[in-house]
Amino acid sequence: EVQLQASGGGLVQPGGSLRLSCAASGFTFSSYIMRWIRQAPGKELEWVAGINAGGSTPTYADSVKGRFTISRDNARNTLYLEMTSLKPEDTAVYYCQWPPHKGRGTQVTVSS
Repeated sequence: EVQLQASGGGLVQPGGSLRLSCAASGFTFSSYIMRWIRQAPGKELEWVAGINAGGSTPTYADSVKGRFTISRDNARNTLYLEMTSLKPEDTAVYYCQWPPHKGRGTQVTVSS
């Protein structure tokens, strides 16, 4: 059974930082592209970032480029998202994704 469990969310002030983690199991994590996606209240799912199997090629949505960093630890089957300079518009539930699988998300709220 594929399991993707995101964690690390919380309430942070604008300009703050958070680091999200995603523990993956049930598939060969090191063989696949992984993604972070998010869903803000009342909006559709939005792709945030992706990374290739080896971890050498990250890609980002324009809305987060320069502020977010995606990485992975294949030895630990874990995906990360380092988020800095957070804005209120980053408020959303964040999910890690092994397409088409989407696990349980973690809430990120950016507010003063």
